[in-house]
Amino acid sequence: MAKFTVFFKDKPIHSSIFESGNVHIGRDETNDLVVDSLAIAPAHAVVVLRNASPLIKQLNSDFPLIINGVQHKETMLQDSDTITIGKHRIVYSSTEKFASTTSAAHAKEPENEKLNQEFNNRVNLPEANLQVMGGKHIGRLVPLKRTMTRLGREGSGIIVITRRKEGYFVSMLEVNDEIKINGAELADQTLLLKNDDMLIIDKIPMQFFMD
Repeated sequence: MAKFTVFFKDKPIHSSIFESGNVHIGRDETNDLVVDSLAIAPAHAVVVLRNASPLIKQLNSDFPLIINGVQHKETMLQDSDTITIGKHRIVYSSTEKFASTTSAAHAKEPENEKLNQEFNNRVNLPEANLQVMGGKHIGRLVPLKRTMTRLGREGSGIIVITRRKEGYFVSMLEVNDEIKINGAELADQTLLLKNDDMLIIDKIPMQFFMD
């Protein structure tokens, strides 16, 4: 497994854990690891997870892939390697090492302690997705791999789905009476999502399910 922590101006903003497969990094919401910055390409890089060290590849020649201050087209990732993108940094950690060897000094730091707890909470949580049930993107899956997934747009309501130890919780960042869950207005509630729950966001029906 692999853990990627995104920092902005040296402050951790979110962390994602992946077991296997390809991890796409970029600005577009369809990526597995999204960084909201014009300094990153819509499809910036892909990390191929395998038994040996992960392989990271540049996907857009107009946006350099910089790791530990050196530009690469592709390279193997080592524990604690840092991908620099504008004012953002993405730090790769081997989850096996992360789980077993956390230094005492770092464990006392609130931000690191929070990330450590998040890691422990999320390892055993089933993966979840939203599936678009109508419109031109019907059938499309939206993975909920990040700590917080934001959906919607200004003026039509914005929700956030938060991944916690207890499960996946939905709440609104921008209130709109057209955002519904199972036919009822979400309003100012924070609700635990259950398999087959139906959300309507910006008039698009989406069904929640866990693997």
